[in-house]
Amino acid sequence: MKPPFTKILIANRGEIACRIIRTARRLGVKTVAVYSDADKDSLHVRSADEAVHIGGSQVSESYLRGDRIIEAAKSTGAQAIHPGYGFLSENPDFVDQVVNAGLIFIGPSAASIRAMGLKDAAKRLMEEAGVPVVPGYHGEAQELVVLANKANDIGYPVLIKARAGGGGKGMRRVERPEEFSEALNGAKREAKAAFGDDAVLIEKYVEKPRHIEVQVFGDNHGNAVHLFERDCSAQRRHQKVIEEAPAPGMTAEMRAAMTDAAVKAAKAIAYSGAGTIEFIVDASEGLRPDRFWFMEMNTRLQVEHPVTEMITGVDLVEWQLRVAAGEPLPATQDDIQLRGHAFEARLYAEDASKGFLPAIGTLHHLRFPEDATEGSTLRIETGVRSGDAISPFYDPMIAKIVTHADQRASALDALAQAVDETEIAGSVTNAAFLSALARDSDFAAGDVDTGMIARKQDALTATAAPGADVISFAALVASGARSDEQSNDPWTAIGGYSHFHPLSRGTTIGLGDTPITGRVTRLKNGRFSVLLEKSDRPYEYPAPGSDERGKRFAIWPGHVTVFDAGHAYTFSVYDPFAAAAESEVGASSMRAPMPGLAKLVMAAKGEAVSKGQALLILEAMKMEHTITAAHEGVIEDIVAQGTQVTDGTILVRFADQ
Repeated sequence: MKPPFTKILIANRGEIACRIIRTARRLGVKTVAVYSDADKDSLHVRSADEAVHIGGSQVSESYLRGDRIIEAAKSTGAQAIHPGYGFLSENPDFVDQVVNAGLIFIGPSAASIRAMGLKDAAKRLMEEAGVPVVPGYHGEAQELVVLANKANDIGYPVLIKARAGGGGKGMRRVERPEEFSEALNGAKREAKAAFGDDAVLIEKYVEKPRHIEVQVFGDNHGNAVHLFERDCSAQRRHQKVIEEAPAPGMTAEMRAAMTDAAVKAAKAIAYSGAGTIEFIVDASEGLRPDRFWFMEMNTRLQVEHPVTEMITGVDLVEWQLRVAAGEPLPATQDDIQLRGHAFEARLYAEDASKGFLPAIGTLHHLRFPEDATEGSTLRIETGVRSGDAISPFYDPMIAKIVTHADQRASALDALAQAVDETEIAGSVTNAAFLSALARDSDFAAGDVDTGMIARKQDALTATAAPGADVISFAALVASGARSDEQSNDPWTAIGGYSHFHPLSRGTTIGLGDTPITGRVTRLKNGRFSVLLEKSDRPYEYPAPGSDERGKRFAIWPGHVTVFDAGHAYTFSVYDPFAAAAESEVGASSMRAPMPGLAKLVMAAKGEAVSKGQALLILEAMKMEHTITAAHEGVIEDIVAQGTQVTDGTILVRFADQ
């Protein structure tokens, strides 16, 4: 079949750029990557046929610079621009600029994006098209008194939502009228920072909500189809965590009603390309065809599109390229069949035990499983390699782990195992949280709603302490005793033999701030024994290279990480001098838990504060995080509002008590 284009430019980065490159290469289409200063050595740059530098590390200096992206496309002879998702993918002004430059935008028209770009206008349009819409206020008035009165009319609890953008930014649930003003201010601040638009709408909060969306696809010949539904109810702070297709508990009647409404929505705006119609579903009495309502439309390819590809066998990126080139849809509705079940888990550099704070760091060790469980298929979507850095400038996604099997339970088991077998050292990740969620009894039963993770967060994010066996093994690795020693002395080659040096050696590692000492002994059979201080029994381990299955581990500068039962336990190779220097800071200061911007400072130098009092708001990844006082005291110094800080920066220093 003839390639739809000869060359395209991808106006994105990371795993989605790599995903698009893969399909383009299969079709014989050349690709042009664009990159910022921070991404000059990234995987998507190395994977493309050509690459063009477009600016600084901040997105405003690079990936949001439509003029530079268009200039790069024209200078390299690209015929079309694929936006991926995020950045400029849903910016109608950018679409106009692409078209005016004589290029093709691989996505919907600017008119379609504008029609769905503002949630309030989109919902009015959907009502006219006969698509059910959740009760709420979608008007233009933004005064506090108007919005508060509308919330009272709708009835609490209500949901405040930014009318622009998505991803859970600018969204607040409000339980009581007295909480409305503060929640509104927070939602508006976050919306302004993320989208440049602080306007909001008010909706009725559904008590047992499920987030079910329908993948739609249209062409420029009046055709539109659906590719079934995805369930994205497993969310935390309105961010999707694990997606699946099809939705558990879906009935034929419910599916027919939802997919029909989705196709109506696409046809109402003459939609062309890949799009997603998102519905909120009241699951309090199961899935019923009269209990779902339109939320919004994402006029682009979704992060979770692989699960749809797995259950349909359709390459959605190929369809995007062909439709953008003017071809009709490659299949009719009757041609699209649903096969099996698929899951996708989003693996992030973030600390689930600290409220999912985003993390940065170098991926000193990165290994994904190569094989899935029997009867299932495994797919890894990533834009990073070992040695790459997770920077503070972009979304901290490491990979998407996707599994498929004939039955839901089998696909979920395969997902849990794949997460457990993934090895990452150098940055904290949410892998253990994903593993716990995949094994949760309610999730396994399909009994999930958008509030499930919040209700179970403590249990799902509990940090399991490493056992003595894991600690002993870390001490063994840190000691260097397992390393093959190069020597001309024939006696050295005899395991456990010694004539001038002791058979055992002491070693110290650190678990957090706690030093752990032990003694490692090499036995005559080539094995090793480790006895921890204050322990009454040693642990024995095989010699390196033996046939006996050993523990998985990674060594990286100053650290050892041991992988055990889905957890990655990191130990420092203990340095008592560094620990003494750190202790001088003590508990008299509070450090930034992540890189970010001191958006709002709510305390002042010399002020006496109480434990738990909100001191400042740190904005990271365009989400707001409240920093509260760890203990009572008098503030000696506090970071200035508007200051950009790095991970570990002292935000607040308390006077000595």
